[in-house]
Amino acid sequence: MPASDPVWFVTGCSTGFGRALAEKLIETGTRVVVTARNKDQVADIVEKGGDKALALALDVNKQDQIDAAVKATTDTFGSLDVLVNNAGYGFQSSIEEAAEQDIRDQFDANVFGLFAMTRAVLPVMRRQKYGRILNVTSVGGLIGFPSSGYYSATKHAVEGFSDALVAEAGPLGIKTTCIEPGPFRTDWAGRSLHQTQTRIADYEPTVGARLKQTSGYSGQQPGDPVRAADVMIKVAAMDEPPRHMVLGEFGYNAVTERMQKRLDEIKSLKDLSLSADFPKG
Repeated sequence: MPASDPVWFVTGCSTGFGRALAEKLIETGTRVVVTARNKDQVADIVEKGGDKALALALDVNKQDQIDAAVKATTDTFGSLDVLVNNAGYGFQSSIEEAAEQDIRDQFDANVFGLFAMTRAVLPVMRRQKYGRILNVTSVGGLIGFPSSGYYSATKHAVEGFSDALVAEAGPLGIKTTCIEPGPFRTDWAGRSLHQTQTRIADYEPTVGARLKQTSGYSGQQPGDPVRAADVMIKVAAMDEPPRHMVLGEFGYNAVTERMQKRLDEIKSLKDLSLSADFPKG
């Protein structure tokens, strides 16, 4: 860190990863801006931080609130060192049956809000010649599961965005990591989850089965949000943070297996791939 007392800015702190991270940062005496669409939902944790914690109302789909929150952060603390793009929610549906508005709402929250938040913070980090950006994506940003086509699409979008951000802002001292959780004991599969129940019998063995599975394990997932917060704090403190940080045993096993299969498939088709070029010479 460029200073001994970095300033964190965390979106989506009313529940889940955002709340666990905000609580951990406040517990350790770190300066932190804790945001939620209704800031009253985070007042109880912010009051424990005294003058090192600031609660702000923030809907990441409202540019005026984003701009006001970034200004309030720099006015209060003088810098903004770590941005955690955590705001968003889960959505499950078969691809065929999802309603257009539900799809657009999912992208507004998980993708376009994150893009806008990042754009607003980059000028501050460029001036500082330093920054850490943690984008909370998902194992679903690397793997597509039945019922999660649109949710996974939002997370894949953030992964691609993050690749470009690494290339553009990395040389300026701004490092980006995608935090990729598997199943964690948050509200993702409970209160926060939006589902469109499948009515097409053909999808019942795939989409329907996963909808039931997801609802059934809410509150029993193996991942611990508090331990995830510890990992995020460690990653942000690294001189060279990783591009990918998969969280949890399920996520680690699923991602490494899928990546190996993908690499094996690509390599097995090398000759066919290279045949698409103009002949050399």
